[in-house]
Amino acid sequence: MLRLLKIELHKIWYNKASKALIIIYFTLLTSIVLVAAIKFDIGPIKFHLAEQGIFNFPYIWHLNTYLAAGFKFFLLLVIVSMMANEYSNRTLKQNLIDGLSKREFVLSKFYTVILFAVISTVFVAITSLILGLIYSDFTEPAIITTDLEYLLAYFIKLVGFFSFGLFLGVLIKRSAFAIGAMLVWSFIEAISMGILKWKFNMADNYESVAQFFPLNSMMNLIKEPFTRFNAVKSAANQLGEQVTKDFSVQPQDILIVLVWTAIFIYGSYYLVKKRDL
Repeated sequence: MLRLLKIELHKIWYNKASKALIIIYFTLLTSIVLVAAIKFDIGPIKFHLAEQGIFNFPYIWHLNTYLAAGFKFFLLLVIVSMMANEYSNRTLKQNLIDGLSKREFVLSKFYTVILFAVISTVFVAITSLILGLIYSDFTEPAIITTDLEYLLAYFIKLVGFFSFGLFLGVLIKRSAFAIGAMLVWSFIEAISMGILKWKFNMADNYESVAQFFPLNSMMNLIKEPFTRFNAVKSAANQLGEQVTKDFSVQPQDILIVLVWTAIFIYGSYYLVKKRDL
């Protein structure tokens, strides 16, 4: 495993575009911290976002993993270009000539996907913990360690998403077209959900089918956190409405994404194995 990772990291280290995208990605993750600095002090109006409770434990685990997931496209570009460069630079063929098996080649990519997801998850965890310890009204250990499953969901979401990108990179061989295919697929899922809602009169239970769509299943892992926030709940109650949405991480959502991840990785291996390289 370490040998395969070393090979991939060596390739990424000497690719200026990949290094730039990785730096941009972690810079954007760090920008979550800047949210705490948002202040408005205009005469009698004083507003400090961090004091509104958004960094309270355990809510911060939900909020930060949701926000951080929005930056995953930068690492997706690294994953896809990493695969596309193997074809354009003919390093894939050279690796096979040097003794790397096709199975080891795909595993080296998958290990890199896992490494990126681990580093990103640890980074978000540390950032969230620091922000929470500074700004949270609740710092008891029992409260801090509540909802840590959002970190697991974030990790699985990244692994699944990057595995999809890896599969498209292998399938299409061109990074730009692979990214385009990802966007096209997202539109296909959105249109399919619309058809389920209106054409088949499934407006109330279309999610029972849509939960199995790859991108939608990844999205379901971490649901939007904003209606969970107490201020939103209070506003909804004043309007006579109740927020009854279940925000927890569901085991079936984790299982669905893990199955898709296995399909994407096996699909990548199958394509590499069957192609005449």
